Amino acid sequence: MNNQVFALSSYDYKLPSDLIATSPTIPKEDGKLLVYDRNKDQIFHYKFGDLAKILPPCNIIFNDTKVIKARIYGTKQSGGKIELLLNSPLNDNKFSCYIKGKTSVHTILNFDLNLKAEVLELGDDASRVVRFTKDGKVITISELYEILASIGHVPLPPYIKREDSKDDENWYQSIFAKNPGAVAAPTASLHFSPEMLTNLKKNHEISYITLHVGAGTFKGVGSDDIRDHKMHSEFYDIPKNTEGIINSNAKILGVGTTVTRCIEYYARTKQANGFCDLFLHPQNRPQRQDYLLTNFHLPKSTLIMLVASFIGLEKTMEIYKIAVENRYKFYSYGDSMLII
Repeated sequence: MNNQVFALSSYDYKLPSDLIATSPTIPKEDGKLLVYDRNKDQIFHYKFGDLAKILPPCNIIFNDTKVIKARIYGTKQSGGKIELLLNSPLNDNKFSCYIKGKTSVHTILNFDLNLKAEVLELGDDASRVVRFTKDGKVITISELYEILASIGHVPLPPYIKREDSKDDENWYQSIFAKNPGAVAAPTASLHFSPEMLTNLKKNHEISYITLHVGAGTFKGVGSDDIRDHKMHSEFYDIPKNTEGIINSNAKILGVGTTVTRCIEYYARTKQANGFCDLFLHPQNRPQRQDYLLTNFHLPKSTLIMLVASFIGLEKTMEIYKIAVENRYKFYSYGDSMLII
């Protein structure tokens, strides 16, 4: 295999800033959909509402995780302002998070509704381990999520350069979001309206997995050779009926990179739940999933490398160039591509 596919610089591209979507296309059906047909080696341009007409027979698997209001603002005891972004729960009612503002072990952070957090550990990746209390009592995951629903903010990605709004509470959540725990949306799912789902169900079986997307999804690759990258880990759970589909010979469309990594992790381990840290790239190609629906991703990200695991580096970068030329919108609120 050409060593170029392992060079981080190979996954870079230039994106005009005005192509970064800061809000979704409404109605959702009007979003752009780039389709790459591998058998024909051809690229087609559609509207997202055309998906049900062009999708081959297959089982569709979605991620039904629910985004929590994971960003909260508070102060240190000194009065200094801080911003905390929840990442994921740990054992013993501890949480991994990222904090803007200088903190050290034993720093106490104060938030609305008498919520407090104590910094317990400093992570190597700029993360912090904290424990939350309310009225002096340690609180559980579910109790924290309930409080965040009142005082938290929608954790918009760092490339959306604006404050979150009331609209984002709907925009940044799929219509089938069910199990709370994600701090970033499985963005390929955001394109689907209830009507589209109804149309797809006429000819396609629909199933779900849960993978709680962590803040690590935005973490860049820090090594010049992508094979040296340490992938972040996220909790997942695969219901019995979805497990049966993955174990069958049915064709599968994975909606989004989170679903893809979950399916492929299961294909390798046969573990229906746990923590997924699978890194898909051209040397670690999909073994089970047939088709991919995904958004357009950040340069040099593990997500664009996942796309390359399906179609190779050269074709991936060609498609991204064409998407820029055709003024597709990029990233979380942007347009989408389908690989069949």
